[in-house]
This record gives sequence, structure tokens and C-alpha cells, in this order.
Amino acid sequence: TAVTRTKADLESLVQEVTTEPERTSYSYIMRSMLACTYRCRPSHWGGNEIITIIMGTSATKGALDLLTRVMALELGPHQIRVNSVNPTVVMTDMGKIGWSDPVKAKTMTSRIPLGKFAEVEDVVNSILFLLSDKSAMTNGVTLPIDGGFLAC
Repeated sequence: TAVTRTKADLESLVQEVTTEPERTSYSYIMRSMLACTYRCRPSHWGGNEIITIIMGTSATKGALDLLTRVMALELGPHQIRVNSVNPTVVMTDMGKIGWSDPVKAKTMTSRIPLGKFAEVEDVVNSILFLLSDKSAMTNGVTLPIDGGFLAC
């Protein structure tokens, strides 16, 4: 069963992580996620889903994956579902610039069973599914948007 934190516990945790000097993007991202979790306390609840889009370094992704599961345990008893989408390369404007070299792109796409990078719509459609009633029993998952890359 989930261990539900008291309001004082959450306020103490947020105070601790938000007053610590920012040292790395990792600590900034983790502190931001904890602050968002705090904002999900009963006086702020308006919806029943929290979706995180996890991109960044492996350490950050791993930590946010675990935080997603913990938040799902903590907030599930309040009927709030917490899930994340974890895309690999997405063909945003920046993705197109970073992967425009066909030789560089081939080194990655050759490792993706579908043989291509994700489009923005692929990520958006996954988020829309997680926000819909069709995923009403989906909670605490990290959904890879990777064309099967992690299956390899």
C-alpha cells in the first residue's frame, strides 16, 4: 500500500529541495518534479491525471521514472493517475537539426525495429491516450515512444 505523506511532510520536503542551491540540471529537474508533486495536494486538485514527458540524461530519466511510480502510489488513493511518456529521438525542429546527417541518423534508426524516429504527433497521441478514459486503469507506467528501441 502507498504511504501517504502529510501536508507538513510535503511542505518540509519541498522547502528542503527548493532552498538547496541549484548545482546541476539533474537537481533542477528533480526539484521541479517534487514541487509539482506538492502542487497536487488536495487544495489544488482539479484533474485526475499527471503526465510527465521524460527526456534528458540516463540518470535523470531513471530518477523521473522512479518518481513517476512513487507519485502513482502516493496519489492513486486520491484517484489521481500518474504516468510518463519516454520518447527517444523526436523530430521536433531541434531533432531535425540534430539528426539531419543521414550517416548519424542511420546509426540510431538501424537500432529501432520500426526504422524511423518518432514524430511529434506520436508523442501527442500517446499523451492523449493516457489522458483519456480508455486508460482509466493505467497508473505508474513509463510508456516508451521509441519504435521498439528498448525491445532490442
